[in-house]
Amino acid sequence: MRTIRGGTPSRRMRRALGGVGVLCVGALTLASCSSSSSSAAAPTKASAIPSGGTKLTGGTVVWAEPPSATPNYIFPFDTSQYSTVDNISQFQYLLYRPLYMFGSPESTSPTVDPALSLADLPVFSKNDSVATITLKHYMWSNGEQVTANDVLFWMNMLHAEKNNWYDYVPGYFPDNVISVTVDSPTQLTITFNRSYNPTWLLYNELSQITPMPKAWDVTSLGGAPGSGGCSTGTYGAASTDSACTAVYNFLANQAKNLAGYASSPIWSVVDGPFKLASFSTSGQVVMVPNPDYSGPQKPIISKFEEVPFTTEDAEYNALLGGDLTVGYLPTTDLTASTSNPLEPGPNNPRLAGKYYMDPWVLFGFNYAVLKFESTGDHGAAGAIFKQLYIRQAMQSLVDQTAMISKLLKGYGVPSYGPVPVLPPNSFVDSYEKSNPYPYDPAKAKALLADHGWKVVPNGTDTCVKPGTGSGECGAGIPAGTPLSFTFAYATGVTWIQQTATIEQSAWKSVGINVTLAPGTFNTVVGDYSPPCTSPSSCSLEMGWWGGGWEYSPDYYPSGETLFLTGAGSNSGNYSSPEADKLIEQTVQTTTNLDQYQNYLAQQLPVIYEPNADYSLTEVAENLRGVVPQNPFSNLFPEYWYFVKK
Repeated sequence: MRTIRGGTPSRRMRRALGGVGVLCVGALTLASCSSSSSSAAAPTKASAIPSGGTKLTGGTVVWAEPPSATPNYIFPFDTSQYSTVDNISQFQYLLYRPLYMFGSPESTSPTVDPALSLADLPVFSKNDSVATITLKHYMWSNGEQVTANDVLFWMNMLHAEKNNWYDYVPGYFPDNVISVTVDSPTQLTITFNRSYNPTWLLYNELSQITPMPKAWDVTSLGGAPGSGGCSTGTYGAASTDSACTAVYNFLANQAKNLAGYASSPIWSVVDGPFKLASFSTSGQVVMVPNPDYSGPQKPIISKFEEVPFTTEDAEYNALLGGDLTVGYLPTTDLTASTSNPLEPGPNNPRLAGKYYMDPWVLFGFNYAVLKFESTGDHGAAGAIFKQLYIRQAMQSLVDQTAMISKLLKGYGVPSYGPVPVLPPNSFVDSYEKSNPYPYDPAKAKALLADHGWKVVPNGTDTCVKPGTGSGECGAGIPAGTPLSFTFAYATGVTWIQQTATIEQSAWKSVGINVTLAPGTFNTVVGDYSPPCTSPSSCSLEMGWWGGGWEYSPDYYPSGETLFLTGAGSNSGNYSSPEADKLIEQTVQTTTNLDQYQNYLAQQLPVIYEPNADYSLTEVAENLRGVVPQNPFSNLFPEYWYFVKK
């Protein structure tokens, strides 16, 4: 899972792009920004995009990087520090293909793409405890074939350096792998410690693998390929781990030399559609086609440039000047609304005619954290958050549809549970899509009054009926406890600041007294994303770094990294035996996600928040192949081409 920070892709927590000038400025209650519908917008047919023209070979595509977000790590074994979309989806994947590619250049479906994958889909056996992988014929740019040992190389490094792999979850990959055996140059077998859901194994474990060439199995420049001993060692052996650690340390150190990327004898060995021509420490990247690429589509353009910008304004000015082939419209420069987050409304008139706009919606959801072990609010905050009726009251005062309409001009998707409602997918079910908690101030007020609180609209409610019986406040909430919390949120994005203010006012209307605590993204995410581990860290109460979760490289939205008791990304320390059981069912059996997602949508382990479109992408009128955009933020410029009109 990767984060997007202030429009900047990064891992796991996602802070959405830009900020829209609000149409209901000064309206501090959701009622004054309300809308008539609370359900997710239904997809409509794709809007017209330019078509036709004579296909041209060659040409340079200039692509705008997000503001202040540049690639800075080339080694496709990323630590959390480097696990950004800028590094992975929009840089490394163009050079080094993962074993299995998800999303397609031809659709927005969040599914595996067999055509773009380096291997055939795995064959599972022995009650889904064994996976046999057969590689296709792909070549490295140094003339060597991509082999099963290249996959073993990555698996051996994962075993040795799992704590340096950003997607490691204790108990899962690679802890649940018993053995990895190379059967032939094109086939290997992975044996797991028990039966698992084969979809989960493919989407959330095998999905993490990126084969690495024998040329990287060295501990010094000029070392003989394979001399490091990591690509051929026995999986799990102490000697193999030791060899892989030495290789890892060498490669990670080489990856710190950004200025040497383009000329490196290590990083120049690629199996993706492009190779590096130049790389600047400022973030300027130039790629040219890899003539040895074995995939289904060789690049048609002759050059792909990624260019950095420090601000959205600078990027917008570059669009106005025609200096970009593909950029993004800052939401502050939107001039018209849309009725569907997947479909563009009228483009900015200053860009229309030169560019067409396509909204980019990623497969993820947005949420604010409640700290279930918090000692805030006179020691009772955690006990209060553990009461479902409290969470229901708070969620019933978050009018997502209204805020998407008014603050984002329609370019956003509501979050109703842990499975995204858009882009269209087969994982989400009808219950979650129905919006279990529509905006309803009267219901919120009744929930509090019916559970022992003296409701003081626009004041502060207090518990007047302590205890655990019917009509009482609940365990751990003494008489006189105020319903008063601090809500930290990330600044810098206008619509997020506006959303926090609107929610504060809505909660206040029924006596939930929330004090806003604005802070930088780095401060809020640093404080609130780690689970509580000590009483001091648990004095925190509510936090929203402006975003939520994008599902990659764990593409199956099964929840083990988010909501399983004790999971490293379970930021609120949510714990439910029933949720644990349902999550384990989705991991171990072929049970679909319906029971899991419905339970988490109903139980509210977080406050679900609106999710802004990732990018309002602007594409030059004479460029084809950019749309549809990948739901996991991957780029496929090998499919792009210019036309002569």
